Amino acid sequence: MKCVVSGGNVKVLGKAVHSLSRIGDELYLEPLEDGLSLRTVNSSRSAYACFLFAPLFFQQYQECPPGQELLRCKILMKSFLSVFRSLALVEKTVEKCCIFLNEKRSRLVVQLHCKYGVRKTHNLSFQDCESLQAVFNPATCPYVLRAPARVLGESVLPFPPALTEVTLGIGSGRRVILRSYQEEEAESTSKAMVTEMSIGEEDFQQLQAPEGVAITFCLKEFRGLLNFAESANLPLSMHFDVPGRPAIFTIEDSLLDGHFVLATLLETDPHSQDLSTPELRQPVQRQAHSTPHLDDFANDDIDSYMIAMETTVGSEGSRVQPSISLPSGPKPSFDLSPHSEEETEPNTVPGTPPPKKFRSLFFGSILAPVHSPQGPNPVLAEDSDGEG
Repeated sequence: MKCVVSGGNVKVLGKAVHSLSRIGDELYLEPLEDGLSLRTVNSSRSAYACFLFAPLFFQQYQECPPGQELLRCKILMKSFLSVFRSLALVEKTVEKCCIFLNEKRSRLVVQLHCKYGVRKTHNLSFQDCESLQAVFNPATCPYVLRAPARVLGESVLPFPPALTEVTLGIGSGRRVILRSYQEEEAESTSKAMVTEMSIGEEDFQQLQAPEGVAITFCLKEFRGLLNFAESANLPLSMHFDVPGRPAIFTIEDSLLDGHFVLATLLETDPHSQDLSTPELRQPVQRQAHSTPHLDDFANDDIDSYMIAMETTVGSEGSRVQPSISLPSGPKPSFDLSPHSEEETEPNTVPGTPPPKKFRSLFFGSILAPVHSPQGPNPVLAEDSDGEG
């Protein structure tokens, strides 16, 4: 693999890496015939992001030398992010960026050709891995919102940086409403500040959703995509369904495509996400029964869209083919062995997610915290009567 990025596209590549760093701790690079793919997934497997840079985005692009197999690699996000740490400095000084794999030394080499003949070389260690796949189809979602990234970016500015989740829905008059989500107890929620933004239908390029529809998703990942879309001056499309189904955010251009898939909160109370009135709603708990039961952690319908396969080279026979069919009812529990051929999703959410390294597991949703039982700790040794 060899890629050469020149001019302003170097900053665009750096912006994409910054957006991905808001989601996952590992970056998957995969050279494809359609372009270079950068993917990541968060530790709770509730968010997936992918950027695909077309061959025309590069000054030179070669996915694989003749006679060799495609080499997929996984590196630490912090390592790759350090190359583009200061985007302002990259824009001012870097003229060209070369990315290639050194298979003999197992290094991903990133060279920055700067002004005045300065060349910065970064040798990043990587691991061979299989492709990180997410199966989703935005066309299956009945509701679509499409607007300039600037409109959505300005609408999330009033929300505090510490806010975890935000509710988006269609209110009266077909106005799009963004409201901060609260899940604390009623006593503390009544004293909490709730931020709400309302956007008129005329600000959207496409608004295909009825009044009363609302979903809740993580704000941090959403902001990461908005920052990239605003810098690239691209419109943002949002495809979603009922609460509990994943929301798909897309940006499209002739040189690149971006897809973010975020899990949405499944509410037990149908009126909990009512945005028609400004009164503070009563919070509800997530539909989850947290129990420390092995690896029984999947519950969100995002499982039907997303599947990660992380295996070493030589285990191609154990690859699992993902399915895009959505379940119509509850399914029994499934076997999480690495060589399982059929995997179905349970009907409830577990508590503790499995370890981060896995071979073939469904992505789970945002998990409720596990509360340890209250009570005094057992006395292991009584106090001595005296010293010596």
